[in-house]
Amino acid sequence: MQENFLFQAMIYLAGAVIMVPIAKRLGLGSVLGYLVAGVVIGPFCFGFIGTEGHDIMHFAEFGVVMMLFVIGLELEPSRLWRMRKTIAGMGGLQVVGTTVLITAFAMLLGMDFKTALVLGMIISMSSTAIVMQTLEEKGWMKSVAGQSSFAVLLFQDLAIIPMLALFPLLADDTLKSASTTVSHTTLIDTLPEWIQPFIVLLAVATVIFIGKYALRPVFHLMAKTGMREMFTATALLLVVGIAVLMTSVG
Repeated sequence: MQENFLFQAMIYLAGAVIMVPIAKRLGLGSVLGYLVAGVVIGPFCFGFIGTEGHDIMHFAEFGVVMMLFVIGLELEPSRLWRMRKTIAGMGGLQVVGTTVLITAFAMLLGMDFKTALVLGMIISMSSTAIVMQTLEEKGWMKSVAGQSSFAVLLFQDLAIIPMLALFPLLADDTLKSASTTVSHTTLIDTLPEWIQPFIVLLAVATVIFIGKYALRPVFHLMAKTGMREMFTATALLLVVGIAVLMTSVG
């Protein structure tokens, strides 16, 4: 088991070390390099990694969470407040507009309203991790286009919260019965459907409340110890704890 894990790690790193510099050299960006590396070493190309590649998914998800956490550390509340009109305007227009258009198009293709609406909401989202990484590499974050993209991405991250709370109400009986066979369950699965979105929103409100009133004295206490590793461990505990909480409530 350990040898298999080490072999996988070696293949992942080798793929990244080879493909990412090539992609950067061609002006394609590191994100595309990582994607190409995954295709090359995956089961549909050279097959160095097969279905066991799913074992690394948890590490990949954790990496995305950490990246978003680092991005959040660099955000200034005053800057966000100055951008509130741009965030609500451009971000809202993109999310609502895309959702409406995709929903209408899907209904024209014969889908029912609930399925079309879910499809529209999903397509209206973007990958914050990929876009932010690309903007940083290209040096576009300070440009007008970069600021506009950032505003849209931030609104999407906020909009995903009510969307996730709404999805259980839009699921039909077939999907609900199928979800019972999936190994991943949440703490709210046994609760009535109408109350599940409120539990999700309560969890989000709890995270906001703790972040606003409880974290400052905790980090101040860790800083007074003079031990950088304790400060890092506290931040890491915060990220993992919030991720576990959000996963637990769906």
